[in-house]
Amino acid sequence: MSTLFNFWHYLALFISLLIFIGGVVLAFQEEGFIYRIQVIFAFILISIFVAVFSIYAIDVYTKEAKLYKLESKRILSTEKIMFTGVVKNEGSYEIGEVVLEIKLVNRGDAVGSVKTGEFFKQGSLLDYFSYSNLHRDVKPQQITQESVVAKNLKPGETRDFAIYLDYPPYFSGVSHFPKIYAH
Repeated sequence: MSTLFNFWHYLALFISLLIFIGGVVLAFQEEGFIYRIQVIFAFILISIFVAVFSIYAIDVYTKEAKLYKLESKRILSTEKIMFTGVVKNEGSYEIGEVVLEIKLVNRGDAVGSVKTGEFFKQGSLLDYFSYSNLHRDVKPQQITQESVVAKNLKPGETRDFAIYLDYPPYFSGVSHFPKIYAH
C-alpha cells in the first residue's frame, strides 16, 4: 500500500465512501431483508475496489522517481557487488519510499539477448529426466533483490545511496537490470 497520501488520495477515498453511502441508502429503499444485505455487500465490494484501484493509480501518476549515476563495483574480498547512485523525486508530491530492484544475471551461461533479459538454453525432454540432471546442484542464474534507497523524498530532492548484493562465485560475468518503484 501507499506510505504517503496526498490530496488526490484523500479525494479518491472520499468518492469511494460516497459510493458506499449511496449504496446503503439505495438498499434501505428496497423491500426484503435479503435483498438489502445483497445490495449492501455489493456496494462494499465496489467501494473497496474503487478505493484500492484509485490509490494505486494515483501513486503511479503522482510519485515519479528517477535513477541517476548508477554504478557497480565488485568487491572481491567479500564476494559482493556494490551499487551506488542517486535517486531524485521528479514529481510534485512527496514520496514515502523509493525501492530499487536489481536483477543480476549470469552472462557466462546465458544464450540469447542479455540486454533485454530474455534467455533460452536449448535442451531436450530426455536431458530433463537424465540421472545427472536429477542429482546436480541447482545454481540460480539470476538473482533479484529489492532495497529501500530513500524515504520521505520531497519534490525535487535527491539522495545518494549505496547497496551491497551477494555476488555468487560461480557467475562468470554479470549483467544487471535496475527498476525503481516509488511508493
